[in-house]
Amino acid sequence: MSDFDISDVGHDGVAAAEAAPQPVVAVVGRPNVGKSSLVNRIIGRREAVVEDVPGVTRDRVAYDAEWQNTRFTLVDTGGWETSVSGLAAMVARQAEYAAQTADVILFVVDATVGITDADAAVTRVLRSTKRPVVLAANKVDGGFQEADALDLWQLGVGEPYPISALHGRGTGDLLDALVALFPEQPVGESDEDEDDTPRIALLGRPNVGKSSLLNRLAGEDRVVVDSVAGTTRDAVDELIELGGKTWKFIDTAGIRRRFRALQGADYYATMRTGTALERAEVAVVLMDVSEPLAEQDIRVVEQVVEAGRGLVLAFNKWDILDEERRIYLEKEIDRQLSRVSWAPRVNVSAKTGRHMERLVPAIETSLNGWNQRVPTGQLNNWLKELVAATPPPARGGKQPKILFATQADTRPPHFILFTTGFLEENYRRFIERRLREDFGFEGSPVHLSMRIREKKGAAPGRASKGSVRQDRKQRRR
Repeated sequence: MSDFDISDVGHDGVAAAEAAPQPVVAVVGRPNVGKSSLVNRIIGRREAVVEDVPGVTRDRVAYDAEWQNTRFTLVDTGGWETSVSGLAAMVARQAEYAAQTADVILFVVDATVGITDADAAVTRVLRSTKRPVVLAANKVDGGFQEADALDLWQLGVGEPYPISALHGRGTGDLLDALVALFPEQPVGESDEDEDDTPRIALLGRPNVGKSSLLNRLAGEDRVVVDSVAGTTRDAVDELIELGGKTWKFIDTAGIRRRFRALQGADYYATMRTGTALERAEVAVVLMDVSEPLAEQDIRVVEQVVEAGRGLVLAFNKWDILDEERRIYLEKEIDRQLSRVSWAPRVNVSAKTGRHMERLVPAIETSLNGWNQRVPTGQLNNWLKELVAATPPPARGGKQPKILFATQADTRPPHFILFTTGFLEENYRRFIERRLREDFGFEGSPVHLSMRIREKKGAAPGRASKGSVRQDRKQRRR
């Protein structure tokens, strides 16, 4: 029996994805049998959130994987239980939907526990999907436990493959069996070529309605929604067509203020949120208008700006806002979000669908600002007129001059000012404000940095120490 070797797994399935649709494998099973551990073992990295308590995974989450030069999509699901209600029932529906739309089902059972009533009930549902099933008998850490795996033949879904997701034992044979069942033409859901698909992260503190918003946009219960804060643990991707265009929305776990105090699943969930922001182009930050703006709300917005991503402010539950609260809210926004007054704002209700049609235009505005570029000639003509009308303030008895400017980059826009001296922060903010007034950049942070002209006698081709230090400070801001 071959053991699993991480080196056999492709780590960059997204970048190297082929144009043809990839087979889809749904990983299902009752809670805490090791589904997410097995997913991490197969993809070769700790991506799915794992903790030694049941119910950590709640949504269905897709990952790119590869075995023996065969690429496929692996869908992790929440624990599948029957005869449950509330949150557990919604998690079970997500797992069942994943099984119905997959090409092959990977059914994970805890061999040390044996067949439970829940395992038997799940088996009956799996038979109704008419999809091929591979049975993983997990937690078989040594040969003496393989007899436990043999008992799983009684489930009637084929040969049980004894494995240890924790140690990798036997997972090579398991993957061989999976790949052998892949159809020539995948029948499950498959991702389209997403190279040009805009990626939108849904961010916000816990329980402000991010998952409800995603479900409303998708027109189906794509992710689990519950009144319990922290229901979403993984970053969930969903391709949604809106306004005649396909968007990739990323639902994330709520960003919590005291990150270092987090433990277990919440710690890794917050890490996933940061990663989701890094791979997004625009972030929609959702806030609950029924409560005063909190420090966590402001911190989420600051994290988006620091990451250099486009920003849209979405104020949820607007349908329940009374006139008195509206007045106080506007004051809170003016006082606490003045730094991002350039961000498009939409007032929505994820529950009723109010003003959902305004969200896509706001995202497009932000995306356009994030990609905007000003030609160098036009920029310097504009800057010459600006400086003539309002020259920079003197510093130490000397007035610095702006010699030249260029837009070094987009996504987000980054401008470099070549000067003879240091420009005060107030003047740099003045330039940024006028850039926005005259050129737009709505919905995008704008970065300004300086290159101070070398002093006489400095080594040729090297910037002065002061220039280097100042540029580093600008980039950190």
